[in-house]
Amino acid sequence: QVQLVESGGRLVLHGGSLKLSCAASERTFMRYAMGWFRQAPGKEREFVAAISGVTELTSYADSVKGRFTISRDKVKNILYLQMNSLKADDTAVYYCAARSHPAISTRSENFDSWGRGTQVTVSS
Repeated sequence: QVQLVESGGRLVLHGGSLKLSCAASERTFMRYAMGWFRQAPGKEREFVAAISGVTELTSYADSVKGRFTISRDKVKNILYLQMNSLKADDTAVYYCAARSHPAISTRSENFDSWGRGTQVTVSS
């Protein structure tokens, strides 16, 4: 399994921006599909964004489309999530996930490795 470590979560004001990072241990990082998921208190984990391996196709949840951008650094083996125009509903623990397959997926059960999460809190 790939080791994943998220960082960048913090308290931010409504309308603000934040960039999350996820450091991956594998040198074959670029071949994997990756994703960001989030879980708010009392709610189930939900899909946020995903990127395919090699071709880097992207997919976003409707709730974040146009505000969030997923990307990765091929040299540093880091996955990013740029979050703009943040709202209180974006408050959650954000998890990075890796899939041992290049095809993009929005389903959490298709991902093999998970980070421990980073807390994002948006104050109104």
